[in-house]
Amino acid sequence: MGTFSIWHWLIVLVIVLLVFGTKKLRNIGSDLGGAVRGFKEGMKGEDEKKPAGEIASTGATLEGEVKEKQKS
Repeated sequence: MGTFSIWHWLIVLVIVLLVFGTKKLRNIGSDLGGAVRGFKEGMKGEDEKKPAGEIASTGATLEGEVKEKQKS
């Protein structure tokens, strides 16, 4: 018995299409895609939320003006 052949998977696909219908499966697929996209954007957002004193290592050159240190 072992593994399933392509015919087994085609029969399962036809049964799933008959039970759920194409419109419902399309909605489930778009909802799942939106959830994955939101998760990826959330993970990117975590990288941007670093402490104020820490500089991200993006390889970009920072330009600025050097001021004299005031003695207190």
